[in-house]
Amino acid sequence: MARIGFVGLGVMGGPMAGHLLKCGNSVKVFARTPSKAMSLVSQGAIAVDGIPDLVKDTDAVFLCVTRSEDVEECLGALVPHATPGTLFVDHSTIAPDAAKRLHSDLESVGLAFVDAPVTGGSMGAQKGQLTIFCGGKREAFERALPLMSAYAKRAEYVGGPGAGQTMKLANQIAVGGSLLALCESLAFAEKAGLDLAQTRDVLASGAAGSWAFDNYGPKILARDWSPGFSVKNQRKDFGYTIHAAEELGAAVPGTRLVDRLLAELDGQGHGEWTTAALFDVLVRSDPDSWK
Repeated sequence: MARIGFVGLGVMGGPMAGHLLKCGNSVKVFARTPSKAMSLVSQGAIAVDGIPDLVKDTDAVFLCVTRSEDVEECLGALVPHATPGTLFVDHSTIAPDAAKRLHSDLESVGLAFVDAPVTGGSMGAQKGQLTIFCGGKREAFERALPLMSAYAKRAEYVGGPGAGQTMKLANQIAVGGSLLALCESLAFAEKAGLDLAQTRDVLASGAAGSWAFDNYGPKILARDWSPGFSVKNQRKDFGYTIHAAEELGAAVPGTRLVDRLLAELDGQGHGEWTTAALFDVLVRSDPDSWK
């Protein structure tokens, strides 16, 4: 049994903390909105009043928040109270440069850090079937692996500090392309008068099939725009991706296009909708605007 602290109990972090509890670990949780911790407390988690309490008498602290700045703020509150040797595992998606800096800062005070962003969506978190990209020192990864196995179908060491975040950005490029392919295909089928449910089913069974067809296809058929993974978070990740690509001299035209399309939803006040709502943008778009 490990003594774990967990901060960030959203659609991803909440289920992940729950899996850690089910494996018999002692889990302390913190949520700025206390109601987000209630379900975990009913399962045996200990709710604490402040972030610094997460690190007291704790072997490892897990973070699953949003932006680089959020991770830095949390660690700023945690690190002064941490015992040397404490392991920090960050499941947030942040800028690779920020992850490298945090590795260096924590290592300088005797703490271990793994940048470990996840993919698999809210259903993957609920089922304990996430894929995790891990960067940092291998010995820190080896310490984190048995704990992450509670909710991972695959957790892989991909390189040194920041490598986990870089791999996640490569993942987001592929995710964006798959999302556009799904939404563009189904929007075309609807305009053509094809049966949309049949289109999704038959295409998913062939070469066009993808995770997006399997998981986002049903949401499009139901016009269910609840996240899932939200437009605003996808655009946040694309921002990190485009910045990293510019530094590397890498071309990411597809990512830029999907970001531009999602910006329409964001600008209409729909940043909390699922990214599958891109379908709605394409159905309503003037086709001449994309020539």
